[in-house]
Amino acid sequence: MSRYRYGAYHDGPDPLAPPYDVRSALDAVGDSVLDGTRADEALRDMLRRGLPGVRDRRGLDDLLREVRERRRAIRDRGRLDGTLERVRALLDTAVGQERAELFPDPGDEARLREAELDALPDDTAQAVRRLSDYQWRSDAARQTFEQLKDLLRRDVLDAQFQGMRQAMQNPDPAAMERVKDMMAALNQMLDAEARGEHTPEDFDRFMQEYGDFFPEQPRNLDELVDILARRAAAMDRLMASLSPEQRAELADLMDQVMQDAGLALEMERLTGALRARRPDLGWGVPEHMTGDTALGVGDATSALAELADLAELEAALAQDYPGARLDDIDEDAVRRALGRRAVDDLAALRRIEAELERQGYLRRRRGKLELTPKAVRRLGETALRRVFSQLDGDRQGDHDQQDAGKAGELTGATRPWRFGDEQPLDVVATVRNAIRRTAGERPVRLAVDDFEVQETERRTGAAVCLLVDLSYSMVLRGTWGAAKQTALALHSLVTSKYPQDAIQIVGFSNYARTLHPTEMAGLDWDMVQGTNLHHALMIAGRHLDRHPDFEPIVLIVTDGEPTAHLRPDGRSRFDYPPSPDTLVLTMSEVDKMTRRGAGMNFFMLADDRRLVSFVEEVARRNGGRVFAPDAERLGEYVVSDYLRVRRSRRRAAG
Repeated sequence: MSRYRYGAYHDGPDPLAPPYDVRSALDAVGDSVLDGTRADEALRDMLRRGLPGVRDRRGLDDLLREVRERRRAIRDRGRLDGTLERVRALLDTAVGQERAELFPDPGDEARLREAELDALPDDTAQAVRRLSDYQWRSDAARQTFEQLKDLLRRDVLDAQFQGMRQAMQNPDPAAMERVKDMMAALNQMLDAEARGEHTPEDFDRFMQEYGDFFPEQPRNLDELVDILARRAAAMDRLMASLSPEQRAELADLMDQVMQDAGLALEMERLTGALRARRPDLGWGVPEHMTGDTALGVGDATSALAELADLAELEAALAQDYPGARLDDIDEDAVRRALGRRAVDDLAALRRIEAELERQGYLRRRRGKLELTPKAVRRLGETALRRVFSQLDGDRQGDHDQQDAGKAGELTGATRPWRFGDEQPLDVVATVRNAIRRTAGERPVRLAVDDFEVQETERRTGAAVCLLVDLSYSMVLRGTWGAAKQTALALHSLVTSKYPQDAIQIVGFSNYARTLHPTEMAGLDWDMVQGTNLHHALMIAGRHLDRHPDFEPIVLIVTDGEPTAHLRPDGRSRFDYPPSPDTLVLTMSEVDKMTRRGAGMNFFMLADDRRLVSFVEEVARRNGGRVFAPDAERLGEYVVSDYLRVRRSRRRAAG
C-alpha cells in the first residue's frame, strides 16, 4: 500500500486558505460611494477611520493624532540653549575659583591675573578662547575648565554623530585620533561613491572598524548618509533657531572644539557632502521649542532630528497629496515613533487595501483608484437592498416571484442554456448530456455545457432609459448621493432580475452622456452651468430606436427645468431663465418620445415653480406621471415605477 505523509504547506501562501474577508471594508466603501463620494475618497475615508467592525484597530487618523501629540511632547521637552547655559555656568565657576585662589596673594602677579580675568569679554565663546592658554593658579579652577572643554567636545561631537557621547566619556589622545581616522575614512568613502568607485565591501570594512560610532547600524552607505544628513540638518536647524547672539557664541565654541581636535577640515568636507546629497531636509529652517529644561547641543539635535522625522511621518499619514498610498508610510518610522502596536495597525490597513485590489474589487488607472465591475455589481446589490428595505411589506423581496422561471408558453423544443436565461431547465436533457459526456462514469457530474432549457414563445422585453441630472445644484440640495444610489439600484435590478430588458443610464448637465456601471460608481457631479434635457432625450431616443420591439420606459430624475440645448453645430447653449429655443427643442424631443409610445415619468427633487410648470406640461403632452419624492425615497419611487410598468406589461401580454 502507498504511504502518505502530511505536513504544513511551505511553498508560498496556503492554496486552500479562505480568501481574506474584505466584505465589511467593501461595504463601508460602498456606503460612502452610494452617499455620493468617489471611490478613491471613500477608501481613503475608511482607512482614516479604521477597519469597520474590528475593535481596537486604529485608522490613519488615530495614528496621525498620536504623531502630533508626540511632536508637542518633544517641543515641550526643553530649550535649545542648554549647552551655552552650562558652559557659562562652568566658566563662571572656574573664574570664581581662580579669584578665590588669587585673593589672599598680595603680589603683583596675582593682581595682574585678576586684571586679566576682569578684562574677559562678555561673549562666552571669546572668553573661553582667551582662557584656553591661561595658566590656572587654582587646581579646582583648572579641573572645572577641563570639565567645560570635555562638555563641549562631547556635546559638539554628539551633535554630529549620535554614538560619540559614549565613545568620548573618557577621552584620550588615542580616542581622538580614532575619531579623526573615522572621519577621514568616511570622507574618502563618500568621495569614492561620488566617482562611482564605491563597493559594498568598502562599507563593510568601514563598519567593522568604526561601527561603534553608529548605534543605528546602517546596512549600506545610503542608509549611513541618510542618518548623518538628518542629524547634520537638525544641527543646522538648531543654529537657525537660536538668537543671533546665541548662534554666534555657539558657532564660535563649536569651531574651537573642531580646531582643537583637528577635525575642522574633515567636518566641513562631510557637512558639504551631506548637504549636497540630501538638500531636501530643511536645512536652516528654525524650530520652536517651548520647554523649560535646558538641553545640551547633542540632546537638542536629537530632539530636532526626531521632530523632522515626525513631520515626514505626519505628512505620509495625512495622505493628502496626489497618488498617495499606504506603501508611502515608512514602517520603521512608525515603529520608532509609535511602537509595535501602531505597526500592526498599519499592516492591517495595508492588507485591506491590497486585498481589495488583489480580489478584484479595486484597480488603479493612471494613478487613480476606481471600482471594478465586480465591486460595482456588489454595490448595485447593496443599493437595491437599501431600496427594497424601504418598500412596503407587501412589496418586499423578489417581485414577480409568481412568474419566476416562466418566459412564455412552452414550444416543446429545448436548447443549450445561456447566461441570463429565465426559461425552465429541462432536467432530463441536462442529465442525459452529462451521462453522454462522461461515458457512464459514476457519480455523474454536471458541467455548465450540459444544461438545457425548454424553449418558450418569445416575450418582448423593455427598453429602459434612466436620465439623471448631474448638475451642481444636485449637490447643493443634497440629492446627488440619492440619485447615484438610484441609478446603481435600478441597473442592478434590471441586469440581475430581468436580463432580457435593455437598460441605458444617461447623465446630463451642460451636455449628456451614456454612463456605464463602473463609471457610475465613481461618478462625480459636474460643476458647470446647464441642464441639457434636450441632449439627454436625444440619446435616450436612439436607445429606444435600437430596440423597436421592446416596451419603452423613460424615467427622469432632476431638480431643475431645462436651461440648455444643443445648437446645430453640436455645441451647448446655456440660458437662465430658459430661452424659448431651449424649451421648444426640448418639447420637440418630448413629442418624439410620445410618438414612440414611451411614457416619460418625472421624479422631481425640487419644487421650483418653473420646474413644476415644465413637468406638468410634459405630462399633459406625453401622458407620463410626475412624482415629487424626498431624496431618501427616490430609489424606492424609481424602482417601484419600473416594476409597476413591467407588471402592467405582463398582465397585458397575458
